[in-house]
Amino acid sequence: MSLNGKVAIVTGSGAGLGLAYAQELARQGAKVVINDVNEDVTAQAVETITSAGGTAIGVTAPVGSTETAEKLVNAAVEEFGTLDILVNNAGILRDRSLLKMSDDDFDAVINVHLRGTFTCVRAAFAYFKENAVKGRIVTIGSPTGQRGNFGQTNYAAAKAGIVGMVRTWALEMKRAGVTVNAIIPVAATAMTETVPYFSAAIEADKAGEPMPEFFRKELGFGTAADVAGLVAFLSSDGAANITGQTIGVGGDRLQVWSHPEPVATEFRDGGWNYEAMQSEGRELIENNLQDVGEKFLELPAELQPKA
Repeated sequence: MSLNGKVAIVTGSGAGLGLAYAQELARQGAKVVINDVNEDVTAQAVETITSAGGTAIGVTAPVGSTETAEKLVNAAVEEFGTLDILVNNAGILRDRSLLKMSDDDFDAVINVHLRGTFTCVRAAFAYFKENAVKGRIVTIGSPTGQRGNFGQTNYAAAKAGIVGMVRTWALEMKRAGVTVNAIIPVAATAMTETVPYFSAAIEADKAGEPMPEFFRKELGFGTAADVAGLVAFLSSDGAANITGQTIGVGGDRLQVWSHPEPVATEFRDGGWNYEAMQSEGRELIENNLQDVGEKFLELPAELQPKA
């Protein structure tokens, strides 16, 4: 289904994954509002779309505040007459282990990822509801938010929070016919470029060569373009019955993540006091401990990072 006539905002779309999302939406016919914090980067991103025959404008502003959220919505409506799609992609990293993470490190990441998603969704949904638009909202999660990752307390909290908000918003927006979903992208980005484990895949991508099948198939790791198709699909009329979901995509892999569910349940007459926990409860918990963190497969010898 075409996105002709649709209008989309993509936050943090000056480069990387965000730009890939914006370019794919434009290829499918949508008019796009590009957003970045750097004016030159914003202009260059707009140019990549317009030079390819698409339609785009730019709004240079940091995501997080209500002011920026309203500025983005107003720009779409004033320039293109409406708003149909919001893709929340803007984000930053301030990686530190817990004892080295400052208040500013924590607050900066929470402000852009979590608060920025909240303010932009609130502004877009207000427009959708007031104008009877059955809009589409796509938010960006992360494997870190699903499973945790060393040195990313702030990022994990933000990404897990986004998925939690999506489940709540799906309930609140259902009556208005607005859908909201989270995606979990796994792709070559500025962050993964610094991880030696992915070096063979990154080098192939930069050389314009296909990534090794081990990355694409076994790890579900690919390019930004591999993620963009899911974003465009969730933005389309074809996804009208999909809401409140967390969907992973990367390389050749597509996944639907489950909502958190109990893995073991046991009842005890009189409840679970301290003594009962020591004698019975501990066994139930210890027999059902869950893994934390991403577990990477061992790389084949030919794909090992070079010394």
